Amino acid sequence: MIRKHITEQTAIFFSVAKWVFLSSVIGVIIGAVVTIFLDILEFSDTSRSLLPFPFYYLLPFALVLTVWMVKTFAPSAEGHGTEKVIAAVHRNDGKIDVPVIPIKLLATVISIFSGASVGKEGPGAQIGAGVASALSDLFHFTKHDRKKLVICGISAGFATVFGTPVAGAIFGVEVLIIGVILYDVLLPSFIAGFAAFTTAQFLGIKYNYYNLHFYQDISLNLLLIFKVILAAVFFGVVSDIVITSVNNTARVIKKIPISMYLKAFFGGLMIVILTLIFGEKYIGLGLDTINHTINPNAGYLLDIHWYTFLLKTLFTSLSLGAGGSGGIITPIFFVGATSGHAFGSIVSPEHIALFSALGFVSVLSATTNTPIASTIMAVELFGIDIAHYAALSAVISFLLSGHRSIFPSQILAMKKSEMLSVKIGEEVENINADLEESEKSRIDKLKDRLHIKRQMLKGPKRKKNP
Repeated sequence: MIRKHITEQTAIFFSVAKWVFLSSVIGVIIGAVVTIFLDILEFSDTSRSLLPFPFYYLLPFALVLTVWMVKTFAPSAEGHGTEKVIAAVHRNDGKIDVPVIPIKLLATVISIFSGASVGKEGPGAQIGAGVASALSDLFHFTKHDRKKLVICGISAGFATVFGTPVAGAIFGVEVLIIGVILYDVLLPSFIAGFAAFTTAQFLGIKYNYYNLHFYQDISLNLLLIFKVILAAVFFGVVSDIVITSVNNTARVIKKIPISMYLKAFFGGLMIVILTLIFGEKYIGLGLDTINHTINPNAGYLLDIHWYTFLLKTLFTSLSLGAGGSGGIITPIFFVGATSGHAFGSIVSPEHIALFSALGFVSVLSATTNTPIASTIMAVELFGIDIAHYAALSAVISFLLSGHRSIFPSQILAMKKSEMLSVKIGEEVENINADLEESEKSRIDKLKDRLHIKRQMLKGPKRKKNP
C-alpha cells in the first residue's frame, strides 16, 4: 500500500515538474514573440500620421493584399485567430502550420493599420498556439503533449496581449468546450500565462487597468443587483446580435458569385464610405473609445451614442467578412463597453462606468461561452469591488445567448436549459436546439385548453334568420 502511494506521488511529481518546465519555456518564448507583434502594431499605429491622406483610404487595397497573402501562403490563417486554433485542437490534435505565424502577424498589422475593425487578442492567441505547435514538432512531442502545449499557447497569447494572466489561462482551457474546463491543462496554462505576461512586461509592454472603486460607489445593494440582472439580459441579446451578424455576414459574402479579391475590394470600399458618414471611431481597434466608456468623466462621453455598439458590430462584420485578418475579441470588448454605457445612461446614470465594465466582460462571456474567464478578467482589470456583479452578469448573459458562439468550432458539453433538446458533443455550428418532447406536449395541451376556453367565451353560433 505504501509502495503504491509512493509510486503515485513520484509519478505526479515528475509530471508536474515536466509541465512546469515546458510551460515556463513556452510562455517566455510566446511572450517575446507576441511582444514583437504588439510593438509592430504600435509602430504602425504611430506611422499613420506620415500618410498625406486618411489612412482608411488604403483599406480596399489592404484587404485585397491580406486575402492574397493568406490564400497563397497560409490558408488556415484566414478569419479571426482563436476560431482557427479551436478547430486545430479539435480536428488536428493541435497541429498548426508554421507559415501561420508570420502570415497572421503581417496580415493583422496590415488590416489594423488600414482601419479594418478587427482585434489583436485572437491573432495573439493564434501566434502563441502556432509557436507552441512548431516547438512540439521540432522536439517530436507526442500528439497529446502537443495538444496541451497548444492550449498553453492560447493562454499565453491572450495573457500577453491584454495583460490578464489568470483570465488568459482560464480562457485557454474554457473556450474549447462549452461547459467543461480542462483541468489537466490548468497548471501548464497558468504557468504559461504568467511567464508570457511577465516576459512582455520585462520587454516594455504597458497595460491599462481600471479601479472603479475610486470612480464611484459600487457597494452591494438590492436595487443595483436588480439593475445588473436587467443589464445581463440586455447583454445576452446584444451578444446574440453580434454572433448572428458576424457569422451571417461572412456566410452571405462567401456566397456572392464573384472573385474573392473583388469582394475584398468592394467590402473595404463600403467600410470607407461608412467611415466618411459615421466617423473614424468604428474602425481599427477602438481602444480609446473603450477607455472613455469606463471613465465616468462626462467630457469623455460626448461621442458615444446609444447606437454605437450596433455600428461597431456592422463595421466588424464587414471587415471580417470581406477578408480582413485579425481577431474578434477586441471588437467584442468595444461592443460590450458601449452597449453597457447605453444601458447605464438610461437605467442608472450614476453607474455608467460600472455598466460599461459589466458589458465589457458580459458580452465576452456570452459570445465566447467563457463566463469564468470573463469574471476573473473583470477582477483583474477593474478591481475586486466589481466581482459579485460581474459574476452575476457574466453567467446570466452566457446562458441567455443560447447554444451559439462566435467560435463555431466550440464543442457543446452542456444544455443551457433542461427544457431544450440539444445534441451534446457536437460543434456549435451543427447544433439545432428544439423543445423537449415533453415540453412540446405540455405546450400543445395548453394551446388546446386556451382554444376551448375561447370557444366557450364566444358561445354557440346563432343561426341567421332567413
